[in-house]
Amino acid sequence: MYALAVENKVKKWKKRLPQNIQEVINIEADKIAHNPYAGERKKGDLKEVFVWKFKIFTLQYLIAYKIIEHEKTIIILAIGPHENFYRDLRRFLFG
Repeated sequence: MYALAVENKVKKWKKRLPQNIQEVINIEADKIAHNPYAGERKKGDLKEVFVWKFKIFTLQYLIAYKIIEHEKTIIILAIGPHENFYRDLRRFLFG
């Protein structure tokens, strides 16, 4: 199992969500910690990023993360609904 590290902006965003949605996100993050390579590896400028997709009710959410293999750590970069997810992720990563 890998350790999970979460970016501060993700922590702040998650705190504003209802408790039941936070719990679903925690369960999905645990799945990533147990099998980090199950997510989809992105290409191009996001080639270091993996994305895990899941649904909350009918809305698709994504978790973007990087794997630091030598430290057995996963850094969660972003969590959110699919709409504008990749645009916002690129802004966060590349300014």
